Amino acid sequence: MIRHIVLFTAKDRAHIDQIIEGLSVLTTIPHARRLEIARNGKTDQLGNDIDVVVYGEFDSETELAAYKAHDLYQESIRRVRPLRELRFAADYSLSTDTHFVSTAGITQVARRTLPTGRD
Repeated sequence: MIRHIVLFTAKDRAHIDQIIEGLSVLTTIPHARRLEIARNGKTDQLGNDIDVVVYGEFDSETELAAYKAHDLYQESIRRVRPLRELRFAADYSLSTDTHFVSTAGITQVARRTLPTGRD
């Protein structure tokens, strides 16, 4: 599976809703397993420069390429490019490029209580 993440900053905060609208046409392209368009919640303690996030999941690089070749992808670019300042994109394969630890198997360790001196 390929994960596709794109981060946008708006030239003007007043354009964020228009950027989201322009990106929302991407959700009708049939090649994605999952595609989300969201406003950044801006809750990070170190940096909140990003305004809009696109998150997609694709079964293969072929599906991702077909998504990017679709006419609606070009329409989205036409709508969004004049409104955005920066665009950062990253694509990675979940099966070959990812290193992670699952927390599903971790069990809670009971807290040790200190003796109170009472019997």
